[in-house]
Amino acid sequence: MSGTQEGIEAQDLPYDVFAKACPSRGTLEHVTGRWGALTMGALRDGSLRFNELRRRVDGVSEKMLSQTLQALERDGLVHREAQPTNPPRVDYELTALGHEVTERLLALIHCVEGRMDDVLAARERYDARRD
Repeated sequence: MSGTQEGIEAQDLPYDVFAKACPSRGTLEHVTGRWGALTMGALRDGSLRFNELRRRVDGVSEKMLSQTLQALERDGLVHREAQPTNPPRVDYELTALGHEVTERLLALIHCVEGRMDDVLAARERYDARRD
């Protein structure tokens, strides 16, 4: 699909993330926020239990991870599976929609990681001008 076709299709969509009241804005925030992006990226290769996920997403608090998972589950991006065991076992995995969104998100993440030398050089130039 060409860039022109994508632009035309985007104009035909019933949702506009740039509009304050559009529900797509909330989902975009859930996906692109620090913890949402990292959580979805961590789940790309398969299901993880809560504590496995917390270890994988270094720095996230238990409360923040719980809130993030609830938001992503509500948006249909993550599936929560509770096993009737003692103690309870809860696994999280991406839904089909979650996989689609995560692949696009990871392309952005890999782009940023691949260009960090340029970013760091730009920061140094900026900071040098500010001093």
